[in-house]
Amino acid sequence: MRESTPVLTMQIHTFADFWPYYVRQHSQPRTRMLHAIGSVLAVVMVGMAFAVNLWFLLAAPLVGYSFAWYAHFFVEHNRPATFGHPFYSLAADYRMLFLMMAGRMDEEVMKHAVAAN
Repeated sequence: MRESTPVLTMQIHTFADFWPYYVRQHSQPRTRMLHAIGSVLAVVMVGMAFAVNLWFLLAAPLVGYSFAWYAHFFVEHNRPATFGHPFYSLAADYRMLFLMMAGRMDEEVMKHAVAAN
């Protein structure tokens, strides 16, 4: 009979608990770039909704998540954090985007990769 591997569960109660997990789930630069593209396009869709037509509000999450989920399934090969923590994940997406724009996301990845080992 085959022994089952114990499942590790994380206790996430705050955004501060979630952030290191989120960063480790986005370790590949290509994953982060695809997330950034989706996040920026989602903001553009929201802007277009108010400038052109409110139907663009429906496109915002579809566009944003399509880039992110593609990155998780085909680049990172992990499960999107949105499935377990949707609100923390959305906040973390934009925190990551701002850190990328400031040129500080790579050091954040290094910090949390070292902490995990």
